[in-house]
This record gives sequence, C-alpha cells and structure tokens, in this order.
Amino acid sequence: MRGATHAKWAALATAVALAATACGGGDDSGGGGGADGIVSSSWGDPQNPLEPANTNEVQGGKVLSMIFRGLKQYDPKTGEAKDMLAEKIETTDSINFTITVKDGWTFSNGEKVTAKSFVDAWNYGADLKNNQKNAYFFGQIEGYDKVHPEKGEPSATSMSGLKVTGPQTFTVKLTQKFSTWPITLGYAAFSPLPQAFFDDRAAWLSKPIGNGPYTVDSYSKGSQMALKRWDGYPGADKAQNGGITLKVYTDNNTAYTDLTAGNLDLVDDVPASQLKNVEADLGDRYINVPAGIIQTLSFPFYDPAWNKPGQEKLRQGLSMAIDRNQITETIFQKTRTPAVDWTSPVLGEDGGFKDVCGDFCKFDAAEAKKLVAEGGGIPGGTMTISYNADTGSHKEWVDAVCNSINNALGNNRACVGNPVGTFADFRSQVSTQKMKGPFRAGWQMDYPLIQNFLQPLYYTNASSNDGKYSDPEFDKLVNQANAESDIAKAVGIFQQAEGVLRDDMGAIPLWYQNGSAGYSERVSNVTLNPFSVPVYDQIKVN
Repeated sequence: MRGATHAKWAALATAVALAATACGGGDDSGGGGGADGIVSSSWGDPQNPLEPANTNEVQGGKVLSMIFRGLKQYDPKTGEAKDMLAEKIETTDSINFTITVKDGWTFSNGEKVTAKSFVDAWNYGADLKNNQKNAYFFGQIEGYDKVHPEKGEPSATSMSGLKVTGPQTFTVKLTQKFSTWPITLGYAAFSPLPQAFFDDRAAWLSKPIGNGPYTVDSYSKGSQMALKRWDGYPGADKAQNGGITLKVYTDNNTAYTDLTAGNLDLVDDVPASQLKNVEADLGDRYINVPAGIIQTLSFPFYDPAWNKPGQEKLRQGLSMAIDRNQITETIFQKTRTPAVDWTSPVLGEDGGFKDVCGDFCKFDAAEAKKLVAEGGGIPGGTMTISYNADTGSHKEWVDAVCNSINNALGNNRACVGNPVGTFADFRSQVSTQKMKGPFRAGWQMDYPLIQNFLQPLYYTNASSNDGKYSDPEFDKLVNQANAESDIAKAVGIFQQAEGVLRDDMGAIPLWYQNGSAGYSERVSNVTLNPFSVPVYDQIKVN
C-alpha cells in the first residue's frame, strides 16, 4: 500500500479534539420521538469534502458510514465482514476475483447500483490526477502503477485489473495473492459512486448522493450536518430513527456538558477529564467497550543512532520499563487495556489477537535496566518521546511513561517528553522522518484484519511505516500470509511475523484504546461498533 494513512492519527486526535462551537439545545433534536425522532450527536467538521476515496479521518468516515453501503459490511457487534451488496465474490487462486453485485439496489437519486458503479469509483479513486487520499487501497489491483505511478504522469486512466463483464458482474485481478482481500471491501474507499458524481462532481460534493440508509439533508460548516432517513433504502439495516443531526464541537468537554444538561443525545468521546465522573453522571448510559485502536511508541530507524546492531535489547528494555497497568488505571481510568501484541482484542483469537509480546510487555524494572545496558544504553544518554500537544491527553501519558522509564533505570534524565505544538506540525515531522527519538503512534483499523495492523505499519516502505522499520523475514512472512488461502493458516503466519516484530521490538505496544460514549435518557439502543463509531442507524428515540 502506498501513501500515509492519516486516518488513524486523525481518529486519535479528533477523538479528543472536537471543540464546541455548537450550543446544543433540545429544540435542535427534532422535537418528536419514536421512529421519526431525530438524534443529536457530537461531531467535528471533516477534513475535506466527503468522497469515499478521499476521506480517511474519522469524522468524515462517520458520515460515509451512514450514506454508503459497499460490497461488504462489518458486523456492528463482531466486526465480521458480511456480504452487503456482494451477491458473491469468487476466486480459485486468490489473485483473480469475480464479483457479482446484488440486483435491486439504487442510489438515493434513483440510479441503479451496478458493477460499473464500483469499477468507475475504484478507477477514479486510484487515478493520481484525482489526488485521492485513499488511492493506495487500490494498490493491489493490476494496473495501479499505470494510473498512479510513483513518479511522473499516469499512462492510463483505468486499471487493467478491473473489467466490467455484465450489468451486475465485474472481475478483479490483483498483482499478487491476497486471500483475505475480500474482507477489505467493507472499507469506505471501496464504495460505489453514481453517474451523478462523474457528471457534476462539484454539485455532488455539495450534497453527496449515496446508497446508504441516510441522505444528507443540509450541512453548515462549523455548525452541523443534518442527515435524514432514506425511506427507499433497500437494505436490512434500515434506520430506526428519523435522522441524525451531527453538531460540531471543538471541545469535547462542552459536548459532555451539553449531554448531561439534556441538550445533546449522544457524545461518542467522553473526555479524559470526565472519566472519573462519567459512571456517576450517566450510569448505564455510559459505554466503554474495546475498539480496534492501539497506541504504540515508534522508533526512528532511519536515524543511525537508533539503528545499530544489538539495539533490539535497548528497545525491549524500554518496553519492560513501562508500567502499563499503572498508567492505564491512573490516567485512563481503565479505558485503555495494556497491550500484549501489535493488533487489537476486537479481532478475537480466530482473527489473530494473541499474547505475542510476552514478558517484553510486562513491567520488570530490573530486567529493563539490564537489557537497556546490554543494548548499549540510550543514545546520547537522554531520549525524548515526541507527541502533539494541541489535542488529547498525550502530555499526561507521555510524562507517565517517561517517569516509569526513569524510575526503572534509576536515571531522572533518561527520558523526557517532547511536545510539538500542533498535530499538523507533529505529523509533518513524523512523515518526513525528522524525529530524533521515539514518538507516539496510534492506529485505528481500516478493516478488522490482522494484516491491517501489521503490513501498513511495519512492512518495508509501507504506506504508514513512518519509522522506516525493515526486516526481510517480516516482509517474507507477510507475503506468505497474504498468499495463504486458508485464513486460519494465514493468521498463524501473520503471528509469526509479529514474533519477528517482537524480537526486533520494531515498535513498543502500549495499550488498546476503548471506545467511550454516553447518551441521554431520550434515546436507547445505543452501541459502538468495533471501530468505536456509533451504530447510528439502530438508535431509537424513546
């Protein structure tokens, strides 16, 4: 895959960054209740105008999850990739796929959803000239290098690996075996687009037309977006409410205050400062569930000072110097779970979640000190952990991690936090390899697959491998896993690759981040899916 997946970073940042410009107010909630009642929910303006292949941050993603349905849909409880518009996806070699699209689906403007709706959308998303942020999701398809070359101008406008073979059928040829590729097709980048998009893109962007259970009714940037239930939606997951009003907040504390005051129905990010109070405030209307998000410490492998033989012991020692249990309990009030691997518990054991890290993720001050010494010590005697200071509670936990390391090593100068003013500056430094020491990293899964937690982050030159970690054995195992047609065996090979990552300590796993939300007495049946996004269509207004 190619290009930086900022979605994960944005997700973690926006999860704590929304600032309140909206006032809330019960009269905005739609007034009535029952099946036509309107749900009000906290939100933040998307980074860009909404497009399936150009939206890779969580706020825009929430809207796409309401107005689009793709070939696959992830089960809101289990995360399992189930057929949605896919009648069937067939392959005999994990390279060539034949996809049949269900008949009878339309976009909300009445256009029929066909095989061409997908093929045109994917070619558009991949085309370098269209500058779509999610273009790399199409990088596995044959001909991608012609429409999206590493350098120079594209020599084609469509991928040779995509062919429409009938009104509802098309074929896909990948460049290498990828047995679990169909599971990725629930990601929003693979959504279909109507002809209306290609006829007048500007008009479409002003009011996107999709094929999901909601339609965009209005949007006032900086204030709110109103989505209304689409009564013509043919799917089984019809909206159980009349619509969702997404209200823009730039401070999640204000959103929380509005919730507890009865002026807002749903907050999908309880601020860290309220975690001590939330159960008393909301009781069983507080949601705290595992999500496909992991926080790690990455290393600058591009810096010779951090890429010397034997330094895996240094990295392993630093990992053992971090008291994850204490930090997750005292700072995060158990809304984080100490990590034992580089994936997420939401995958389940069958999906690849397993304690691979072992003792290297357990706090042991004596062993930590020994390993750090054997690994040559901290380069220069002092290391910094960089983080963005404008959003989130990063200062608190980075300071706690450094304190833990300093105490374990018996050296108060071993580790200090390095705040970077803004998220944008921080990302700029990270993505241009300017870091001089470890730096915070976060990952929100694009789709519930162990491959998504490993390949984009640690495969040589992968799209989000910002630390430039590289290990030929890791790459080989990932290739083998992708080529394995037996999914259980593929998961096992991915876990072997994780073992390589552990032995190198290519990044330190810190903790898994839960999804947290609270809702008012006015609504019910509120849940978060494994991506920590509210299942809006199932919320009921009492």
